[in-house]
Amino acid sequence: MAQRALNTAPELCAVDFQADHASACDGCALVGMCTAIGFGEPGFQNVEKLIAKAGPYRAGDTIFRLDEPFENLYAIKSGMVKAVHLDAEGHEQVRGFFLPGELVGFEAISSGKYRCDGVVLDDTWVCRLPFTRLSAVAAQQDQVQLHLFKLLSRAISDQAERNWDLSADQRLAAFLLDLSQRYAARGFSPIRFRLCMSRGDIANYLRLAAETVSRVLARLRSQGILDVHGRDAELLKPEVLQAMLAGTSLRS
Repeated sequence: MAQRALNTAPELCAVDFQADHASACDGCALVGMCTAIGFGEPGFQNVEKLIAKAGPYRAGDTIFRLDEPFENLYAIKSGMVKAVHLDAEGHEQVRGFFLPGELVGFEAISSGKYRCDGVVLDDTWVCRLPFTRLSAVAAQQDQVQLHLFKLLSRAISDQAERNWDLSADQRLAAFLLDLSQRYAARGFSPIRFRLCMSRGDIANYLRLAAETVSRVLARLRSQGILDVHGRDAELLKPEVLQAMLAGTSLRS
């Protein structure tokens, strides 16, 4: 892939947050909720403090930690956050990556404590949403309650759909296609995006060895299916990735 094409990839890991409201909020998981509680309407003054912008967080910062009391949901406005849990032996387990427009923290609702660390992977801005106050608004406004239920249902579904009965090639294909679909749903390019996470984080998340991830990426690149330069990635033949995931062959 030509360097010129790479330079057209959206800088999803370092978006300028000083944009107008419309562009800053396009694709965000909270758009429907903000609209429902009156964002942009004359009466919004009563609830405008419900959602507080926070940042910038830098790579390595945490927006919440394991076992801290659950207070806020966080909508990622720019950058990326990974959810990391330490097992009994102190080893990191990457549970997920959260992109611009996605909401993190739902898993803490039942226990009242965060069940992982929310670790920032690149310069990141978030919207902080106090859950107790959100619940009070939701109890009074059906639209907010319905939207909250939909977000919760989606978060549960995303966890349930992970399938470990796949080969290494299929797991990586599924990972790349999932990123593609999530970016596309938020108005970004589905074929050119940045991999803000490290190869080690990808391997951890997919429960593979880092060497395996590097080997599969190298093979996909040599076959002209994927191009990766540093953190810039382009899906050259997403249809081949789809075929790999389905367990079928497709001429590349």
